[in-house]
Amino acid sequence: MATVRDILSHKGTHVSSIHSDATVYEAALRMNEKKIGALVVLDDNRLVGMFTERDILQRVVAQRRDAGDTHVRDVMTKEVACCRPHTTLDEARGVMKNRRIRHLPVVDDENRLLGLISIGDLNAHQNSTQENTIHLLHQYIYGHV
Repeated sequence: MATVRDILSHKGTHVSSIHSDATVYEAALRMNEKKIGALVVLDDNRLVGMFTERDILQRVVAQRRDAGDTHVRDVMTKEVACCRPHTTLDEARGVMKNRRIRHLPVVDDENRLLGLISIGDLNAHQNSTQENTIHLLHQYIYGHV
């Protein structure tokens, strides 16, 4: 059964992050620059939250806050669901579905950040696996083994 480790070994472990003291404006610029929908919030290399497009819409725009004056710590998601490298992809997908989230930090047993997976990563892995299965079945059926 495929695990989160399989995705990280393919995608890498780099995670875009920001400090909780940064402004929402700085965070939004970083997200736009990197073309991503979420940043991990780290203080002293410790995971303290997630900052996502949804946080901007619900906690900044909808509340008419000034992005240049609002700090990430004041509007980030503080209760962060995480997974471990040995978490199965089905379990990770279930957590994302049930919590209605699109990003899942990967941590070790000491809660050190090891990477980040997204629903897009899960979908890409599933698509690749299905394409490989189709290719193998095609070879089997038509005798090109």
